[in-house]
Amino acid sequence: MSSHNNSASSANDPRQPSAAKPYSPPMVLPQDLPVDYAGFIAVIFGVAGVMFRYKLCSWLAIIFCAQSLVNMRNVENDLKQVSMASM
Repeated sequence: MSSHNNSASSANDPRQPSAAKPYSPPMVLPQDLPVDYAGFIAVIFGVAGVMFRYKLCSWLAIIFCAQSLVNMRNVENDLKQVSMASM
């Protein structure tokens, strides 16, 4: 568009600034959050590391536990799960 037609294009603008409202994220219940796969994998590798005495499984359990700790969404519930996985 050319710069001299700017007033004509603003008169034909179909958007309504008075009808615009700011974005607010939808409320998500704690039970509707996605499953923490990193915490689950940390528990699996932790059990395998203890039962079979594989050092690699123990290290992977620590790494996945740290990842789960970093990506916590619900601090109260997830902290219990991560603490159990790290034990």
